[in-house]
Amino acid sequence: MCIGVPMQVISVEGVAAKALERGELRLIDMSLVGAVEPGTWVLTFLGAAREIISADSAEKITAALEGLRAIMAGGDAGNAFADLDNAAPQLPPHLEAAVSQGKTTA
Repeated sequence: MCIGVPMQVISVEGVAAKALERGELRLIDMSLVGAVEPGTWVLTFLGAAREIISADSAEKITAALEGLRAIMAGGDAGNAFADLDNAAPQLPPHLEAAVSQGKTTA
């Protein structure tokens, strides 16, 4: 399994960028998202930016990852998943459309 890690771009040099992850400077591949401005948040997988994300999304993902780290260390997730606590489950759009049309089987 591969986990996406949010990083904030500090500088861009061609198809590479320097970005911060938990306060550490990393070099990431920007080939899949193209050129971005410093300050932009990207979701990275194995050192490659795969998606441009909002600061809000970066904050939520970072909180969830910190919660998982705490649980793995024997601690408590705290409010790492607060955005999900009161959220109702949602179907992907294609399944929601099928249910709206009355379909109950594949």
